[in-house]
Amino acid sequence: MPTAKAAPGKTLLDPFNHALIMIDFQSQMSFATKSIDAVALRNNTSLVAKAAKEFKVPTILTTVAEKTFSGPMYGEITSVFPEETLIDRTSMNTWEDPRIAERVNAIARDKITLCGLWTSVCIVGPALSAIDQGFEVYVIADACGDVSDEAHDRAMDRMVQAGARPMTSLQYLLELQRDWARTDTYVQTTTTAAQHGGAYGLGIIYAKTMFGASEGH
Repeated sequence: MPTAKAAPGKTLLDPFNHALIMIDFQSQMSFATKSIDAVALRNNTSLVAKAAKEFKVPTILTTVAEKTFSGPMYGEITSVFPEETLIDRTSMNTWEDPRIAERVNAIARDKITLCGLWTSVCIVGPALSAIDQGFEVYVIADACGDVSDEAHDRAMDRMVQAGARPMTSLQYLLELQRDWARTDTYVQTTTTAAQHGGAYGLGIIYAKTMFGASEGH
């Protein structure tokens, strides 16, 4: 008979147990993305970037052929991480670039969270490679996109079958916060949710404006 304990499960993400890799959020990759609306994708991407920054999650930013073909990374990301140097690759599989391996090893965390374009190529590659090398992999599904719904969905299926754990951008933010009594990150978490959290964000704005409500206080 198991015993309940007031403690989080080992598969939950927290600010100290994972690294985030944001992959190929670039203009050329976005033009052909059809599985998610571009506005929604940019919104979700901004939410993820701000969440990682707020909670000081080690974040790797990488592009492919930035200067010669794919264009710059979204400003929603680079404006949040102005101090980060983008790693520009030739390989479609991020994990095959030695500079990425070097950064991952320097960060030294066994959980890897991925998001980017396209799901079936630039996310599947590092996800399956990292899993094969013993890492736990999480994929933020609504901060990824592909050339069709079918391509995105089959890529997610393939990664999940291999052991990856799917999640959403808002889930990522709230999983890092997890307790509204964590006052040091409360304001920024609710601010980010209000800006990018859709109907949930509207609810936060309404509650705070109309009667000064706050979660857990």
